[in-house]
Formats: sequence, structure tokens, C-alpha cells
Amino acid sequence: MTQVLDKPVELGAPPVTPAERTARRKALLEWIAVHALGVAAALFFVLPFVFVVLTSLMSDNQTLTRDLIPDTWEWGNYTKVFDTPGFLTWWKNTLLYAGAGTVLTVVSSIPVAYALAKFRFRGRNLSLMLVISMMMLPPQVIIIPMYLFWAKQLDLSGTLWPLIIPMAFGDAFSIFLLRQFLMTIPNEYIDAAKVDGCGDFRTLLKVVLPMAKPGIAAVALFQFFYAWNDYFGPQIYASENPGAWTLSYGLESFKGAHHTDWNLTMAATVLVMAPVILVFFFAQKAFVEGVTLTGVKG
Repeated sequence: MTQVLDKPVELGAPPVTPAERTARRKALLEWIAVHALGVAAALFFVLPFVFVVLTSLMSDNQTLTRDLIPDTWEWGNYTKVFDTPGFLTWWKNTLLYAGAGTVLTVVSSIPVAYALAKFRFRGRNLSLMLVISMMMLPPQVIIIPMYLFWAKQLDLSGTLWPLIIPMAFGDAFSIFLLRQFLMTIPNEYIDAAKVDGCGDFRTLLKVVLPMAKPGIAAVALFQFFYAWNDYFGPQIYASENPGAWTLSYGLESFKGAHHTDWNLTMAATVLVMAPVILVFFFAQKAFVEGVTLTGVKG
């Protein structure tokens, strides 16, 4: 009876060893450290935008103080920005430039990327090298002959057409990014489509494009962001005509005209950034997936 009472009774799981306790404590500390760094990085990027938004809602006098929170929320500042002569025109021009440029770039880049990814022809590697070389060529190197061509030969200075029309002939970065994504699509799908009687063009439309939606979305977003934020191009071709200015270039003029009205300047900045933020917010899943899959296979 004594031996039975002296025997330890197992009531649950075995006790945690010191090594397991140390491993759990280490994992907890790593989790805290990683999330703390994530929160710090998020605040580093978010706080400037919060500051801009709060400043845009302040009165003229309060923007010159150290206050961070508006005493009165001046929503009318955004109305004043829209009432500025030319601001709506800059919006329309930017939408035309970014929208038309994105559509033309995607439509013209897909066939070239498809050919470089799936066709076997003499000079394919050389063509790919030329595309990569164009990616490494700074636009400032060719800006003078391009300006002379568009302004002197075609008389299109003072418009955005010198920036939009070239996008109908493809973009080196878009072609390369799409080509990398199309390389991840198995050739068996394309071979099966051809066995069913599909030609190259129909195979591209019916088989490849539905499978390449993440890559196309990534290219479209890259191009839209580039055109929306482009300052150099409108400065070169459209600076002489205020009716052809975009938001990025017009914002500099707005800042010069309201250099003491920081609330209006910040409100205009928010209105310029808001469309890009909204587009990325709703399309970030396709964007991240497209960028990730482009590096799976080279």
C-alpha cells in the first residue's frame, strides 16, 4: 500500500523541460522584436502622410504653429484647391496621360513579351538583350533628339502626345517583366490549345492572357504610377502650354502661387496622392502576386 501511495501520479502532460522553456521564451522575444520593427517601419511611412493630411485641414494661421491637431477642421481647403484656375484641367490631363499610356503600354508589350517567352526564332536572345539594354538607357541621354523630332518635325510641343504616342510601341521594362511572368506558364497549355486548332493569336487571347492576369496587373500598375508621377516628361514637352500641364508639374506652380498657404499646398498634395493610394490599395493583391511570380523562372 505504501509503495502504491509513493508512486507519482500522472495527472496531465509531462512537465516542461528547461530547454523547452528557453526555446519558447526565445520564440516569444523574436515575435515581439519582429512585430516591433514592423510597427516602427509602418509608422515611419504613415506618419508623414498623416502630418500632410492634418496640415491640410488647418487654418492659415495654425499651419505656422507647432500644433499637430487642427483646432477647426477646415474641409473647405479642398474646395479652394479645386477652385484654383487650371487644377481640374491638370486632373484631366493626368488621367489622359496615365490612362491612355497604361492601356497602350500593356496592349503593345504583351505580344512582344509573348514572342520572347514562348517562340523559338533566330535572334531571340539578341532581341532580349536589346530590350534589357533599353532599360539601362537613361531617358536624359535621348531627350534632345526626341524633343527635336516631336517639336520641330511633328510640331507637337506644348502637348502630351509626345509622351503618349511612344507608349503604343511598347516599353522595355514592361516587356521584360511580362516576359518573365509568361515564362512561368507551362508550355503544355499552349501545346494543348494548338492541338485543338488554336493559332498563335487565339492561344494568346484564350489561354495565355487569362493565366497572365497578375503579371498584366503588375505592369499596368507600374506604368500608371510612373505616368501619374511623371514630372520630367511634362516639363520638357508641355511646360510652354499651361493647358497641357499634369498634376505633378502643375503642383509646382501651385506651390509657387501659394507658398505661404501651407494648408492649401498640403491639400493639393493629398489630392495628387489620393488616386495612387486608392489604386494600389484595391489592386495590391494582384500587384504583389504579379511581381512575386515574375521571378520564379528566368
